[in-house]
Amino acid sequence: MDSMETYRRFLKSDSWDEWRELETDQRKGLPSPPPQKPYPEDAALIDLVAAEDLTVGGMPLIEAIGRRRSRRRFTDQPLTLEELSFLLWATQGVSKVITSDEGRAVHTLRTVPSGGARHPFETYLLVNRVDGLEPGLYRYLPLDHKLYILCADPQLVEKIDDACYGQYVKESAVVFVWTVIPYRTEWRYSIVSHKIIAQDSGHLCQNLYLASEAIGAGTCAIGEYDQEKMDPILGVDGKEEFAIYVAPVGRVE
Repeated sequence: MDSMETYRRFLKSDSWDEWRELETDQRKGLPSPPPQKPYPEDAALIDLVAAEDLTVGGMPLIEAIGRRRSRRRFTDQPLTLEELSFLLWATQGVSKVITSDEGRAVHTLRTVPSGGARHPFETYLLVNRVDGLEPGLYRYLPLDHKLYILCADPQLVEKIDDACYGQYVKESAVVFVWTVIPYRTEWRYSIVSHKIIAQDSGHLCQNLYLASEAIGAGTCAIGEYDQEKMDPILGVDGKEEFAIYVAPVGRVE
């Protein structure tokens, strides 16, 4: 089989024609899934620095692109809360919320592209060294631009390091772990959703690479992790939501 035929089979190019004929949940008139997972009403949320107030990340884009590398060695210096705010805004920051006639958030426009503006990802953070934050597991709330602490288990570092086969977790200041909720994309795109999700995850992590370089930090994307270990650590079911990408971030010399 030649390479083009293999590529076509992988992409299932005819599935777009099939999708155009399908009665997707969107075409059925079913409500779209919410663009952000709910959180407890009494949760103590942590404010982040708003995008308009950021003073970091001013490196020219041409320089950030030229400097981009996979960084596997980090110093023991912490990140500041403002720098973490910048990284979160750069990877999932919301610039506009589209609402229904009833005022319900339907979809969002963000700092990264996503097919159909579905943005199927949730951002979890293992915080090791960030000024002003207790070490632990957090979830980013993009609609609010706030953090919500999930767990302060001192064994988290060891558990996530083990799930990542010892790759750069312990040395990092913070580890980004993105999960995907496939139905956000499936609601609109059905059988072609997984192709779109794979493309979207690349957009997400590339922004983290460039934003990290812009603050004198670095990252190295990790695709090799133990799915059966990672999902329970995050408290997700591994079916309706599961880990899809990991990226430790730290200061570089």
